[in-house]
Amino acid sequence: MNTYDRLTEIFQEIFDNDDVVATPELSAHDVDEWDSLSHIRVIVTVEEAFGIRLSVSEISNLTNVGEMVALIESKG
Repeated sequence: MNTYDRLTEIFQEIFDNDDVVATPELSAHDVDEWDSLSHIRVIVTVEEAFGIRLSVSEISNLTNVGEMVALIESKG
């Protein structure tokens, strides 16, 4: 399973929305349910799913899912 597929599963579970699909351009602004609390859930779940740790500066610099995927893959 590739990174985008795994993120799609994570997003659909967290946002309880099967229409959310991880694409490089997807951002929090595109998902109505993506608020500050769900953002924390996304980060924690991503860290657990991929066995990585993300720093606050890394997280705060992310602007879309494509950047998140690049960051995840750089730590893999």
